[in-house]
Amino acid sequence: MPSISTSKNMIKVYYSSESNLNKQVISYVNASNKEILTIDIKKSNVTGTQWKEMAENLNCSIGDLIDKAHPKFLSQYNGSADLSENGWIKVLDEHPEVLTNPIVIIGDKFYQIKNP
Repeated sequence: MPSISTSKNMIKVYYSSESNLNKQVISYVNASNKEILTIDIKKSNVTGTQWKEMAENLNCSIGDLIDKAHPKFLSQYNGSADLSENGWIKVLDEHPEVLTNPIVIIGDKFYQIKNP
């Protein structure tokens, strides 16, 4: 399976278009002089393998990519959930808006952006 890493001249951003922070990050990235590939996870399917690779490169679990205070998550799981890796992937598949922060990939470096 190919890696989701990019060339050093490209910035890849996984984001949800429903988040103001995510929109600000996209505006900031667009101001760079690099080729940009934006993946709106509300419109594009991200595979479980891709989520796993992103989490591994961010040194976190897939569950850590989810905003557990998001209203959609709270309504589905009452604020707590002890899910398997596949369970967390299913949450992101069904409710991509719960992605806690956009994920930016530049070359083989992965970043979870907490403020633009």
